[in-house]
Amino acid sequence: MTVGVRGVGVDIVDLGAFAASLAEPGTRFTSVFSATERRQCRERAEARGAGSGSSSGTSSEISGSDGDRSGADRSRGATSSSSTDPAGHPDGHLARHLAARWAVKEAVVKAWSAALYGTPPPISPDLLVWSEIETVCDAWGRPAVRLSGEVARQVTATVGEGARWSVSLSHEGGSAVAFVVLEGPSAG
Repeated sequence: MTVGVRGVGVDIVDLGAFAASLAEPGTRFTSVFSATERRQCRERAEARGAGSGSSSGTSSEISGSDGDRSGADRSRGATSSSSTDPAGHPDGHLARHLAARWAVKEAVVKAWSAALYGTPPPISPDLLVWSEIETVCDAWGRPAVRLSGEVARQVTATVGEGARWSVSLSHEGGSAVAFVVLEGPSAG
């Protein structure tokens, strides 16, 4: 058995529509992010946006190796064609970082789905707990994917022990994008 690329996923999120989803009265969309993701995004937003009130142009994150479905449904609108950049808004920097993490979650599901081509999904899309797909950063800001709960169990069951995720995320202007590669054991 060799280790190889099993799947690739990419996702892009419109920051204006995403920020609007976060600002909806009564939204529970932030529950798709783990406490660690929310904390790291808040810290990153404070460090990058403290007192600036505007975007610095390009903000990239270096590549490295508690959800509900109602939030995920709302996020579908987050990929609309709006080109508003939320960085001028006080919460814009936070929305920018959360949007990149939402893109990672979607890209992980796409990469995992590619690895399972021709077989039914092991978790029904309406039962997927999005916070079990987490983006965490090391002390230098390099992102990695960490899985937990049923998602972790099903990835191990379907892809095998030792599945590895490489992730790159970025935000430019009015968009956040994530690119994910799933590597794991393959026959051959």
